[in-house]
Amino acid sequence: MITFSVREVVEQAVQTEKLGKEFYTQMAEKFRDKAELKKLFELLAAHEIRHGESFLSLGNQLKDEEPEGWGEVTLYLRALVDSEFFLGKDKCLPSLEHVKTAAEAIDFALCFERETLLYYYTLREALKGKEIIDTIIREEKSHIVWLNNLRKSFI
Repeated sequence: MITFSVREVVEQAVQTEKLGKEFYTQMAEKFRDKAELKKLFELLAAHEIRHGESFLSLGNQLKDEEPEGWGEVTLYLRALVDSEFFLGKDKCLPSLEHVKTAAEAIDFALCFERETLLYYYTLREALKGKEIIDTIIREEKSHIVWLNNLRKSFI
C-alpha cells in the first residue's frame, strides 16, 4: 500500500495551488478583452499564489510525525490524487482548450475550487495547524460564493 507523509500532502497542496494559479492566469489572458473577467481571474490567481505560500509555510512548521488515524486519510488522499482532477489524461489544465465562453470558464473554476475545497477539508482533518488550513478554507469558500454569484449573471 502506498501512503503519504504529511509533508507529501502539503507538497501536493502547493502543487494544487500552482495548478489553480496557472488556470486563472490563462483565463485572464483568454478574456483580456473583458475587463471584469480579466480582473476576476487575475485576483483569483493572486489568491492561489497566497494559498501556496501558506502551505509552504505550513510545510516548514511540520515535524516528521504522522497524526493519529493517518492510514485511513492516506487511502482517501491516494484515491483523490489518482483521480482525473490530478493525474488523469484529461487533467484540469489540458481541458482549457474546451473553455470557449466566460460562463464555461466560471463553471470550470467553480469545479476546480470545489475539488480543492474538498482536498483542504481532508487535510484539515489530518493535520495539526488547523488555523492555517481554516484560513485557506474560508478563502476557498469565498471564491466559490463569488464565482457562483458571477455565474448567475451569465444565465
